[in-house]
Amino acid sequence: MIRNPNYESTQFIQSLKGAGVAISNEQEVIERLEEAREWHYAFTTLVKQGQRIGISFLANPGMKSAELQRIFAQYKFAEQAEATFEANLIH
Repeated sequence: MIRNPNYESTQFIQSLKGAGVAISNEQEVIERLEEAREWHYAFTTLVKQGQRIGISFLANPGMKSAELQRIFAQYKFAEQAEATFEANLIH
C-alpha cells in the first residue's frame, strides 16, 4: 500500500471541521491539497483566492478560535497563516 504523502492535509481539513469550520466545495480543497507539492502554501492560497472557484471557509456557531490556533500550530503552519485564515473566514 502506498501512503499518500499529503494524507496530513486531509487530517488537517478534518481537524478544522471538528473545530467548527464548514468548507464549501470541500472535495475540491482536499484534491488540490493532495496534489500540491507544498500543501501548507496551497491551503493558504485557497483561503485567500478560493472564492473565485467556489471555495470558502465558514465559521459555524460555537467555533473556537483557541482550537484553530492549536490546530494551526499542530500542523506547523507559519505564524501568519492562521491570521490569514481567520481574516478570510466567513462568519
